[in-house]
Amino acid sequence: MEFGETLHAALHREVAEETALKIDVVELAGWREVVPTAEGGGHYVIMSFAARWRAGEVVLNEELDDHQWLAVEAIGELKITAGLQDIIESARRVLGL
Repeated sequence: MEFGETLHAALHREVAEETALKIDVVELAGWREVVPTAEGGGHYVIMSFAARWRAGEVVLNEELDDHQWLAVEAIGELKITAGLQDIIESARRVLGL
C-alpha cells in the first residue's frame, strides 16, 4: 500500500500493475502470518482476497515471468505456500463456487 491509499485501491492498482487485469474485490478470503525464524528476518502478514475478473488479458510486468490459469483440482501438482489451499477454499465459498 502507498501512503494515503485505501486497501481496495491498493488491490486494484497492484493487480493492474502486475497483470494488466481489472478485478472486482469481493471479500477477504484469509490471511497468513509469516514470523521470522532468525533475527533480522521479516515478519509478514499476507492478506488474500476473493475477487472476480472484470476485464483485460494477462500482461505480466518485469516482476513476473510466468502465469497459469488452473482449475482448483489441478493445484495439487504444484508446490504451494502452507495454508494456501484453505484460503482458496475460503475464496470459493465467498464467491459461491
